[in-house]
Amino acid sequence: MIVKTLDAKNSILNKFIAEIRDVTIQKDSMRFRKNIERIGEILAYEISQSLVYENKVVTTPLGTKIVSIPKSDIVLCSILRAGLPLHNGLLNYFDDAENAFISAYRNHINETEFEIKVEYFASPNLDGKTLILADPMLATGQSIVSVYEGLKKHGTPKEIILACVIGSNEGIKLLEKQFPSSTKLWIATVDNKLNDKGYIVPGLGDAGDLAFGEKL
Repeated sequence: MIVKTLDAKNSILNKFIAEIRDVTIQKDSMRFRKNIERIGEILAYEISQSLVYENKVVTTPLGTKIVSIPKSDIVLCSILRAGLPLHNGLLNYFDDAENAFISAYRNHINETEFEIKVEYFASPNLDGKTLILADPMLATGQSIVSVYEGLKKHGTPKEIILACVIGSNEGIKLLEKQFPSSTKLWIATVDNKLNDKGYIVPGLGDAGDLAFGEKL
């Protein structure tokens, strides 16, 4: 798997990452969602450089111009509910993409053990397309792997791209084992460890709760 970590170089991205981590700024859920969306836009721009392009003749009021535009048929797939702001950011740039939505959540067996429940799928056919699978938090990696397994019944993508905001080294290692070697992971930043409950440290907490409020 090819891993691209965006905060390896300084950019305005670092400001957005700092704000989604900051416990004071996190109290503003609208700003939290907006910052995740902004990070999604930056991820989309970086991902766009790796896509297949073709030349197109564009007619202007004064003549014509050959422009290189993306050729890939893209399907954006996000994991509900935390993935919605990230999905919006990606969709702002890949505005002609098809869309898929999957529900996945942790079903806690006890305080430290859990299993991933995947209960809802809405996806177009994936055969021969570029699948961009988006999940803001790549903690253990179990959610995104479970979603990928479920998506296989919808076809075989030509290429798979993973888009995440914050991840752990442990999660990345699991993806390297479970996804094809040609898979590309674009991630804003990576933290070193997980706590005993499987949350990223220092991370930012529960992205779904911060974006949309606490759940029962």
